[in-house]
Amino acid sequence: MVKSRDMQQILNPRVDFAFKKLFGTESNKDLLMGLLNAILLPEDQLSDLTLKNPYTTKNGVTDKLSIFDIRAVDMNGRQFSIEMQISSELGYEKRALYLWSKLYSEQLMDGVKYSELKKSISIHLLNFDLLNETDYHNTYAVLNLSSKERAFSDFQLHTVELNKFEKQHPVGERLVTALDRWTTFLTRAGELARGTMSPEMENDPLIKKAIEVLKSTALSEDEQEDYRTHWQWMMSEHSSIEYAKHEGKIEGKIEGKIEGKIEIAQALKESGMSLVDIQKFTGLSMEEIG
Repeated sequence: MVKSRDMQQILNPRVDFAFKKLFGTESNKDLLMGLLNAILLPEDQLSDLTLKNPYTTKNGVTDKLSIFDIRAVDMNGRQFSIEMQISSELGYEKRALYLWSKLYSEQLMDGVKYSELKKSISIHLLNFDLLNETDYHNTYAVLNLSSKERAFSDFQLHTVELNKFEKQHPVGERLVTALDRWTTFLTRAGELARGTMSPEMENDPLIKKAIEVLKSTALSEDEQEDYRTHWQWMMSEHSSIEYAKHEGKIEGKIEGKIEGKIEIAQALKESGMSLVDIQKFTGLSMEEIG
């Protein structure tokens, strides 16, 4: 085993692989509940939950570049899905709705009747700007456009746009809510591990535990490779976006992203991943994959 700090100071929790390793294990279920309760509405607060797809070392070997979401169910049968999305993709809004519908409809596979379906809540932590909203955290539900009354209460979807938080909450600013603290952790974990935390962070035992877990986490060789692959993908996306902003060339940004995806697709093809799975991950056509 090699300590993660040998590769980088600590794991970056914004990398989807590291996010699931941190929050998707039984030993850290309290961290997941803390993060969820910081995002959820007061009436949806959790007292316990069961992980439906916990992280195992097998994830890193068999699910290369897959989506590392976390699924859980609470004592009342409510369904939860939380996902860290590294990079933007065309039609992400539709994908988010699809994932919620899948979370909801898969309950029927257990022989549940329609009347027994439970509320499903989908949460998307985004490493990019998606919505034309000022707030970094937004909650979506169904309502009547005329009366503004809420209906179809089983639907709920949350977005947390991390870039907006970084812009709106400079270092040293007072952190008001639990979600402010968790989002600070997700965006500045390396700084927190190396320096002095603010009083708000210091007095939050779950945040302190999360930092200690990242500092002490060790990765197998397969996990190191998986982490590096996802980290490089995130850095590549960030670089292409920053270049496009600097040059003002949207076309160049799009072409660069497609070229990067084609390179990754070729590597995945050589590793033996099926063309269907490669297409799902990259969003490329079969012709582009080659």
